[in-house]
Amino acid sequence: MRLVSGQKGQTLLEVLIAIAILGMIAVPFLTALSTSSRALIIADERTTAESLVRSEIEYVKSCQYDNETAAGPSASYEHADVPSLDYPGYTVSVDVEALNDPDAGIQNITVTVKRDGEEVLTTSTYKSEHL
Repeated sequence: MRLVSGQKGQTLLEVLIAIAILGMIAVPFLTALSTSSRALIIADERTTAESLVRSEIEYVKSCQYDNETAAGPSASYEHADVPSLDYPGYTVSVDVEALNDPDAGIQNITVTVKRDGEEVLTTSTYKSEHL
């Protein structure tokens, strides 16, 4: 191929330097993109777990206070280890425990959410017999 007078081509060295500069810019950008994608997945998982915990706590609090459950050292609620139909892969377990022995009318409710067997979130609250 002949060069027309006044035209200059690019040397191999110039092309290699341009590719190296592009690579130095692309690697951190792709790493940041990957990290932010993983953070988004974790945030979504936590939000779903918080929603499940809130729903389960409200359900337990709406049920009548059970002295039989409170009398034992620790008992699982009837919803224990129930897979969530709305959120596949998530399992919710609820433990109800009397705070004092004999029962003082206060129970500690612990809700644990797992996704594919791995714990995502555990939250505790209280339920009173008088409310």
